[in-house]
Order: sequence, then C-alpha cells, then structure tokens
Amino acid sequence: MTDAIDINIPIHGEMLHWGRRPTFEMVEQIVDGYASDVSRWLIGAHTGTHVDAPSHFVPGSTTVDQIALDSVVGPVRVLDLRHVEEEITAADLAAAGAEGAARVLFRTRNSTDALTRAEKSETWVGLGPDGAAWLVERGVLFAGIDYMTMEAPANTATWPTHVALCGAGVVILENADLSSVEPGDYLMVCQPVPFAGREAAPAPTVLLPLPA
Repeated sequence: MTDAIDINIPIHGEMLHWGRRPTFEMVEQIVDGYASDVSRWLIGAHTGTHVDAPSHFVPGSTTVDQIALDSVVGPVRVLDLRHVEEEITAADLAAAGAEGAARVLFRTRNSTDALTRAEKSETWVGLGPDGAAWLVERGVLFAGIDYMTMEAPANTATWPTHVALCGAGVVILENADLSSVEPGDYLMVCQPVPFAGREAAPAPTVLLPLPA
C-alpha cells in the first residue's frame, strides 16, 4: 500500500492542449493477429504534465535531458493559492508560506476549473513577473502550476515569467493536477522524458509523504 499521489493528467485525443491535439495510430493489434498491441503517438513536448527546461526561453541553456536530479527530486511545498483571481504575486507567495522552500507547487482554482476543460479557458491563474522574481531571489529550483502554462493570461505576448524563471535555471512544471493535494510539504519525484537537446518533455510526477 502506498501513499503516493499521482498529479499527472491523462494524455488522449480530446484533452486540453496547446497547439495540436495529440494523436495516435495502432501499428499492431492483437485483434488483427499480432502477438501484442503496439501504438505510435504524435504529441508535442509540452503535452500533458510536462516540464519546461531553461532552454525553452534561453538559447544554449539547460535542455530537458540535462536537468539536474536535485531540481526535480526532493522536498516540495504545495501552496494554497486558490483565492488568487489571475496573477500570483510576490505577496501571495510570502503569505502562502513559500519562504524557505526549494521547490514549490501552486494549487490554484485551475485544478477544479481551467484544467478540467477540453479547450483553453479565457482566464486562468498564472505566476506574475514579480512572483517569478521573488522565487529567483530565493534560489528556488523548481516551480509548478495546475495549468498548461505558468504565465498569467495578460502576459502571454512577452512571457516575462518564463523568461525570468528560465533565465535563472528554474525548472517549470505545467499541467499538474493538484485537485486532491492538500497544501503542505511532500517528497516529489518528477522524471522528465530525456529528449536529447530539447526544451521540454512529458514528466510523470508523484508526491509522497516526507520521510519521518
């Protein structure tokens, strides 16, 4: 029996997506006389629960296969930010208890609203630039959110939050389902698919109780 919490969203053809929807084809099928079922998927690197590596916005920076394990495996603090309407600020982070955490996950209203929809919402909650600067100043290694972008809606033309986080080497997790996760400290295991030289990849992630 395990107390692990799966915070991944399933990948399927009708899912919430950025860009093209994922598709698949059956290469071999048992019903056609083959020994096993074999499928082939066409998905973007930013599909489902995934990480953005620093090279997503900083050419020549760390790619997804170069991310240090210390960034994606270790204690993580889930912050209760469900009251935020659209943009998480530095003051919000401080009030939620982010001080001293090396890795943070933002539980917002997205988990029970925007993340549950098949199409992109008109509004969602994202991290504002001053919130990103607050994290960078404190040496945070990893930040995750419960929507398909860390950016707040008003900033998706210039992407200042991504620029700040990627520029500081912070790994970003997007599309995390935190709807059943209580705020507090956990042990996180996040394992991005090591796409060599790429800027992002699906990243199966689980939360576990911290060792006593």
